[in-house]
Amino acid sequence: MKTAVSALELLQPATLDEALRMMRDEGSLVPVAGATDVYVALNFGTLPDRRFIDLSALWHSLGRVVREEGALRIGALATYTTLARSRLVTRQLPMLAEAAREIGGVQIQNRGTIGGNVANASPAGDTLPVLAAADAAIVLRSARGGERRVPLTAFYTGYRATVRQPDELIVAILVPPVHGRQWFRKVGTRAAQAISKVVMAAVRPPGGSKDSMRPRIALGSVAPTVVRLPRTEEALAGGASAAEARRVLEAEIHPIDDTRSTAEYRRRVSGNLLERFWRETGGETDRDTGGDPGGEVHDRTA
Repeated sequence: MKTAVSALELLQPATLDEALRMMRDEGSLVPVAGATDVYVALNFGTLPDRRFIDLSALWHSLGRVVREEGALRIGALATYTTLARSRLVTRQLPMLAEAAREIGGVQIQNRGTIGGNVANASPAGDTLPVLAAADAAIVLRSARGGERRVPLTAFYTGYRATVRQPDELIVAILVPPVHGRQWFRKVGTRAAQAISKVVMAAVRPPGGSKDSMRPRIALGSVAPTVVRLPRTEEALAGGASAAEARRVLEAEIHPIDDTRSTAEYRRRVSGNLLERFWRETGGETDRDTGGDPGGEVHDRTA
C-alpha cells in the first residue's frame, strides 16, 4: 500500500547551519536529497518514517568535488552524473566514475547522490565497495560543532545500520590518494538499472603482490554490509596465485540465498571476479590463474 503523502512532514533548510540546527532541535528527521531510494519505499508503503529534511538546496556547500591536502573531498550531495564527469574523480578515483555510470538510468544518475548511497546502507550499494577499497572516510557534522571522520569500513554496524548519530549529517567523503591499478565490476541482470548480485572494487599496488603495499579488495552483496577481504588481500600480498587466493576468498565470505541469487552463485562469481581482477591488472594469463576467461557467467560481463 502506498504511503499517503499528506501524512508526511518535510522541512526545507536554506543553509547547512540551519539544517544542522533542525537535526538537533526537531527530533527524528530523515535526510533526503535526490530521494531516489525514499520514493521507492514510499511507493511500496514500506517506509515507517514520517518526518524528513530536504537537503537539495544545499548543493552549493555539499555538492562539489575538490582537492583537500592531497585527498579528494567529495561533497555528500554530489550526484552520480557529477562523479562520472568530474576530472578530479576520473583522474584520482576512476573506479568511482565507472561505478557512477552503472547506477540506474540517466534520471537516477542526475538525482541520486553519493551521500544518499552511503547513508542508505544497502549492502548492494555500488559505490560502497569502491569507497572501502579506496580507504575512504565518511565526514559527519552536527550543530555541536566540528567534524568527525569515520573510516568507511567502520561506518556500518549491520544491515542498513550505521554509526551516524540522529543529529548528524553526512557532509562529505574523504578519499586519500590511491596508488596502483584500480578495478571495478558490477554483476547483475543488466549493466545498469538493476540491483547488484555481486559488486567488486579492488586496487592492485604498484609492483604487484611483492610490493610492500597490499592489494585492497572489497565486495558488495555478499554480506549484511560491504566488506573488505583481509585474508584474501594477505594471500595475494604474500605471493599466492589468483587460483590460491580464490580458495581463500571463497572461505572468507559468507553470502546468503535471497530472491536475487543463491549463496553458491555469489561465491562462485566472487571467485571469478577475483581471478579476473588479478589477471587484468597484472597480465596473468587464464592458464596462470586457472580462471574462466568468460568471468562471471550467466550475467553481465565487463
